[in-house]
Amino acid sequence: MSDDNPHSTNGSSSKSFIEKIVNAFAGEPKNKDELVNVINDAEDRELIKPETKQMIEGVLGVSEMRVRDIMIPRSQIISLDINQPLEEFLPTILDSAHSRFPVVNEDIDNVEGILLAKDLLAYGFGKDVENCTLTSLIRPAILVPESKKVEPLLKEFRSKRYHMAIVVDEYGGVSGLVTIEDILELIVGEIEDETDDEIEEEIKHLAGSVYQVKALTDLEDFDEFFNCTFDESDSDTIGGIVLQQFGHMPKKGEEVAIDDWAFKVVSADNRRLLMLQVTVPRDHDINGKPAE
Repeated sequence: MSDDNPHSTNGSSSKSFIEKIVNAFAGEPKNKDELVNVINDAEDRELIKPETKQMIEGVLGVSEMRVRDIMIPRSQIISLDINQPLEEFLPTILDSAHSRFPVVNEDIDNVEGILLAKDLLAYGFGKDVENCTLTSLIRPAILVPESKKVEPLLKEFRSKRYHMAIVVDEYGGVSGLVTIEDILELIVGEIEDETDDEIEEEIKHLAGSVYQVKALTDLEDFDEFFNCTFDESDSDTIGGIVLQQFGHMPKKGEEVAIDDWAFKVVSADNRRLLMLQVTVPRDHDINGKPAE
């Protein structure tokens, strides 16, 4: 009769998976590869969703990283000078659209504190602008070494309720900065807000032979859509191909040509390309239709 039980197979399957979980967390041997196998098996059995698997893998990755691996480098830090009056530093805040800024004294190695952009709101509603100085507005800066592990730093961000830390090298010089968002994006993927450029489709036609494309578009999908043959052995995404051509992390507005294709950076952060503007070569055939 047990063979006629419609639940017997599922029960055995569930028991098998539970046994694997138990074996992974209790008993010898314990290792990351064994845990990854359990996670992959769980996805194959549809016990967890791909998004859940991605987050678990992100957590595992973060546990091995150090701050130097994810920090925004010194050269890309947008800072304010503590001696600047409001009319001088306000354009920097508006142009960057960031919410927090290191405030320095003459150079980046002398960080006086952190300015939260929201602390300026009161001066837009009648507060005495003449008395608005960075000295009176800044909050203490948190310093962390490059070698600090990312996982405990995330715990500190949460427990001490701060969102940005200045990264220093072994000699005490500033080498970069890190935010809580940088860490969370390693786990859950890119976090977009109201200031990020919006595009629903991976590939969107703008006008004529000009398209807007997400940098993470699979190269295979890009090649199929545009009827082209970029070398998939060089990268998995079109953003990877473009980044190799630049040879550095480009900023918004930078352009590069690959053969007769023109690529312009529409959006990027400090570590990756986000969106590209692609101009298709003249007379190139796109799925049976020549580019305009």
